[in-house]
Amino acid sequence: MLHFVWFRGDEYYTAVRMFGVPDFIHIGFDLRARRDIAPGDTVVFAKGEWDQEPRKFSFNDINEEGYFT
Repeated sequence: MLHFVWFRGDEYYTAVRMFGVPDFIHIGFDLRARRDIAPGDTVVFAKGEWDQEPRKFSFNDINEEGYFT
């Protein structure tokens, strides 16, 4: 599986050209995102280091308007 983490804007399109369309998009790197990643999956971070620790608090999936945050 292919996971994109921390993507917010135009960097998404660059990553899609390089890696393909992701199977999962994670708003941020939290414990829930970490649980979704299995051995052998590819994880592409828009910001931060590849070995960053997940945040202890979960990110919202969508905001009040129903859009991804």
